[in-house]
Amino acid sequence: MDEEQPRFVVDGMLGSLARWLRILGYDTDYANQRDDAELVRIARAEDRILLTRDRELAARRGVRALLVESQVLDEQLAQVRAAFPPTAGPASARCPVCNTALVRATREEVADRVPAYVLKRHRRFRRCPGCQRIYWPGSHWRNMQAKLRRM
Repeated sequence: MDEEQPRFVVDGMLGSLARWLRILGYDTDYANQRDDAELVRIARAEDRILLTRDRELAARRGVRALLVESQVLDEQLAQVRAAFPPTAGPASARCPVCNTALVRATREEVADRVPAYVLKRHRRFRRCPGCQRIYWPGSHWRNMQAKLRRM
C-alpha cells in the first residue's frame, strides 16, 4: 500500500522552506501573518504536520509537529525530507506561490502567456489552476534540481 504524502502547515519564520516543499510536491499551507493559535487550529482541523522553529509551539499537545532545528534552508529541507520522505514524484509539483497542484499545459495553451523565446525553446509547460502562473523547465529549474541533488 502506498504511503500518503504528508501535509504541512508552516509558521511564518519558514517561508522559503514552504516554497521549496511545494516545489517538491508536498501540500504545504503557509501564510506569513498567522498566530500560534491559528497554526495549531489548522494543523488539527486539516490533519497537517506543523513545521516550526518555535520550541513551545512544537511542544503543544494535540498537534503533530516537527521542530525545524536549522536556520539554513538546505539543512531545513534535509531535515524535513529525512523525517517525511517524499512519496510523490516530480510530476506532482505544486505552485510555490499558492500551493495548488500544477497541471500539464500545451504550448498552444501558454503561447500568449510566456515570452516568445521561451515558447520557441521549450516543449513542456505546467500551469497553476489557482493563480494561473506558468512554469517550464528552464535554467532556474535546472539550478533547483542541481541543488536538490547536492543535498
